[in-house]
Amino acid sequence: MRIFEDVRSVFDRDPAARNVFEILTCYSGVQAVIIYRLTHLLWGYKLFWLARFISTFARWFTGIEIHPGAVIGRRFFIDHGMGVVIGETAEIGNDCMMYHGVTLGGTSWDKEKRHPTLKDGVVIGAGAKILGPITLGLNVRVGSNSVVVRSVDDNDTVVGIPGRVVVKKASESDTFDSYAASSSGRSNDPTIQAVDSIIERLAEIDKKIANLPVDSKPIKEDS
Repeated sequence: MRIFEDVRSVFDRDPAARNVFEILTCYSGVQAVIIYRLTHLLWGYKLFWLARFISTFARWFTGIEIHPGAVIGRRFFIDHGMGVVIGETAEIGNDCMMYHGVTLGGTSWDKEKRHPTLKDGVVIGAGAKILGPITLGLNVRVGSNSVVVRSVDDNDTVVGIPGRVVVKKASESDTFDSYAASSSGRSNDPTIQAVDSIIERLAEIDKKIANLPVDSKPIKEDS
């Protein structure tokens, strides 16, 4: 059952998790996903008002808003969770994860596909905004507080406002980069490259100044 998979997946992603009872009673992200599973079932039976009413209760209870019309895959985990918003036409694959303050939002008022699609293994850092009917490919990482408005290829890491790729086609690793904030992408970030070049130039100037000859003659004061 998908709910059991959702709960078991927490142990792989949160070292603070001790037992199933603690997860069920203390993890608002898990509680929100469990309620979503129920409301999505009701949505499928066209019990739209009831599904929305229960999802509204879940938002009050957990601080997480998941529209019952969204499609969410297996082993989905929201860590901390407060302030997460997932829109009606959002699609989330298997083994995805997001942190607090994430928005999967729409950019249109038309009744069409207007929210993002996340493929398997996507991780979204705290406060990030993914906007519009775009697609984040397999194993994409989105850095904290980034704003992504364009589709992202598989295995890329995106940071910044607007989001830009800093790690292109990163190789798979056993290390879990939860906030897409590792130092592996520093050399590919044009902003960081520019700042680093300025720092290097200033260091060169400091060395040249330090090597300048010093006049040892005392300066005579005017009488």
